[in-house]
Amino acid sequence: MILVIGGAFQGKRQFAREISGLEDWADGRICGEDELDTCGGMVDFHEYIRNRLAEGRDCTGIPERVMRANPGVVLTANELGCGVVPVDAFDRRYRETVGRVCTGLAAEAEAVYRVICGIGVRIK
Repeated sequence: MILVIGGAFQGKRQFAREISGLEDWADGRICGEDELDTCGGMVDFHEYIRNRLAEGRDCTGIPERVMRANPGVVLTANELGCGVVPVDAFDRRYRETVGRVCTGLAAEAEAVYRVICGIGVRIK
């Protein structure tokens, strides 16, 4: 599994395409569990987590499930932990959950990249 993180609009998608060679990507804003388990890559993985939380679903087992069902997947996610803490309780929970899930994924990932201004730096 490869995890590509960074701020919004920093070039994560293009960078992930370049390092993976993948052309078809699942969209975290609209995909479900089955697609996460079978896709080659997913952009906006943080939105997949948002949707699960909005549905009242638990996200704690996502890293283990990804590593079991789809260990070769490439995921891109926005880095949400920087900046002002959201006032809204749901947004705070979302921000924390994305951080915890991505931390779990990063621990098991083959590689983790952080992309800033279109430049990817391997951090694992």
